[in-house]
Amino acid sequence: MGAKNCAETPRQKLIGMMYLVLTAMLALNVSKDILDAFIIVNDSIEETNRIFYDKVQGNYAMFDKAYAMTPEKVKDNYEKALIVKKEADELVKYIEDLKAQVIAVTERVSVEEARKLNLRDIKGRDNFDAPTNFFVGSSQDGSAGKARELKNKLVGFRKQMIELLGKYADKVQLGLDIENKMYPTIEGDQQLNWEMTNFYHTILAADIVILNKLILEVRNMEADVVAQLYSAVSAEDFTFDRVGVKVVPKSSIVVAGSQYEAEIFVAAYDTRQNPEILIGDDVDTVNLKVLGNVTKLEGDSGRGILRIPATSPGAKKFGGTITIKSQSGAVQTYWFKEEYFVMSPTATVSADKMNVFYIGVDNPVSISVPGVPNDRVRASITNGTIIPKGNGKYIVRVSQGTKSVVNVTAEMNGKMMSMGSAEFRVKRVPSPIAKVAGKAGGNYTKTELLANPYVIADIENFEFDLKFDIVSYSFTYRTPAGDLLDKQVSGMRFTQDVIDIIQRSTRGSRFYIENIKAKGPDGTVRELPTVSMRITG
Repeated sequence: MGAKNCAETPRQKLIGMMYLVLTAMLALNVSKDILDAFIIVNDSIEETNRIFYDKVQGNYAMFDKAYAMTPEKVKDNYEKALIVKKEADELVKYIEDLKAQVIAVTERVSVEEARKLNLRDIKGRDNFDAPTNFFVGSSQDGSAGKARELKNKLVGFRKQMIELLGKYADKVQLGLDIENKMYPTIEGDQQLNWEMTNFYHTILAADIVILNKLILEVRNMEADVVAQLYSAVSAEDFTFDRVGVKVVPKSSIVVAGSQYEAEIFVAAYDTRQNPEILIGDDVDTVNLKVLGNVTKLEGDSGRGILRIPATSPGAKKFGGTITIKSQSGAVQTYWFKEEYFVMSPTATVSADKMNVFYIGVDNPVSISVPGVPNDRVRASITNGTIIPKGNGKYIVRVSQGTKSVVNVTAEMNGKMMSMGSAEFRVKRVPSPIAKVAGKAGGNYTKTELLANPYVIADIENFEFDLKFDIVSYSFTYRTPAGDLLDKQVSGMRFTQDVIDIIQRSTRGSRFYIENIKAKGPDGTVRELPTVSMRITG
C-alpha cells in the first residue's frame, strides 16, 4: 500500500517510458529493424541497471558509516536495509536465471552457455513459440508457466518492502503494483492479466527486454526503500559531513539532439541557500577538485538545474562539487559523480508489403520512434506524398522517379527533432501477361475458348491487388485459302466475328492474339506478349 498521492520519481517515469516503448514495438511486425531496436533498448536498460546498482550501493555505504558512528540510533533501520539488500539481490538473481533458462530453451543450449550469450548473438530472438510455452505453458491465464511464479515473487517482494517501511510506506511511491491488475488488449476488446499481457506470444527479444526492465524496477524500489529508511533516521543524529549530494536526472537515457537534464541538491540543508556548484568531466574525490572542462552552475533554493546538450551517442559521465554553508556558518564541500546514456535517433521505417514503392498504387508503410508516442511523430517524403492513417501507419503514393526518401521527425521537449530517414527505390508496376481461358497460350478446345471469350491481363506473384484493363488487341487467323487476316477488337471480350471463326475452326487450326494493349493503375498503356492458340478439339 504505497502512498497513492506521491508524485512519480524521475526513475519511475523512465521505467514507464520504457514500458510504452516495448508495448509499441510489440504491436509492430517483427522485422530486422524492430529486432535491432529491441537490442538498442535492451543495451540502454542494462546500462541503466548498472547505474542504479552503483547508486544503491552508495546508499548502503552511507548506512554503514552511520551505523559505525551511532549504532544505537541506526540499528533498526540498518538491519532493515540489510534485509532489503538480501531480498533484492535474490530476486534479481532469480530473474537473471529466468533469462538464461528461456534463452537455453529457445536456442537449445545449456543454461551455462545461455548465460554467456548477448541478445545480439541470439539467433532465435524472433522466436515466440518456445518463450510462450516457457512462461505461459498450456494455460489460458499464464498459471502453468514461469510467468505466474515470477509475478508471485514480484508481488511478495513489494509487500515485504511495504512491511519494512512500516509507517513510512506512504512516503514512497512504489512500483510493481501488479497483483490484481488487468490490462486492455491492443484492440481494447478484452482484459488480460499481467502474465498474459507480458509473455503470451511475445518474441524472445521482447522477453529479455521485459525481464531486464523488471530488474530495473526491482533496483529502483530497492533504492527508494533504502533511501527512505536512511532519511527516517533523524538528521540531528549525524554530523555535518554525513550529508550527501542528490543528483536526480529526468532520464538516464536521452536521444541524440536533445539534452540531459538533472537536479543537483543537498537534501538535508535549508532550501533558502544558493549553493556553488562546479561541473566537469570528473572529480578528484580526495582533494575535492573538479577535473576537465570546468563550468559553474548557478544554484537557487538549495539546488541547481544541470542541462547538457546530447550531441553524440554513447555513455557519458560528469562529476563536480557543491559547496554550502552549515547552520553554524561553516563552509562544506561535497562531491558527486553521475553517468547517463545518449541514444542515436532510432526511427524505424518499413514498407509493409514490398521494400520498394510502386508508381500509381497505395504503398502501406509503418513508422515508429521508440519512446515517442505515434501522435508526436511526423513523416515527409521526397518525390511523392505520404498520408498518415493513425497508429504509426501511413500510405505512400509516388508518380515518377527512381527513388524516394522518407524523413522522420518527432516532438521532444517541445521541439521537432530529426529521427532519421529511409531511402526506397521507386519502380513501375511490373507488366502483366495476357491470358485466354486462364492460360498464356498453347492447346485449347473450342469449348474452352467459347466458355471464356475474353482476354485478361494477369500479374503473377505480386503482393498488390492490381487490375490492368485490356484496351485492344488483334485476332489473327488463317482463311481456307491460306491468307492471314486480322480482326481488330476493342476491350477484352471476343467479338461475334471472332466467336464465329472459332466455331468454324477444325482440329489443328491456329489463332493469335497480337498487339495487345493493357492500361495499368499508373495510367500507362503496356503492350503485352502474343498469345498463340492451337485448336485440339
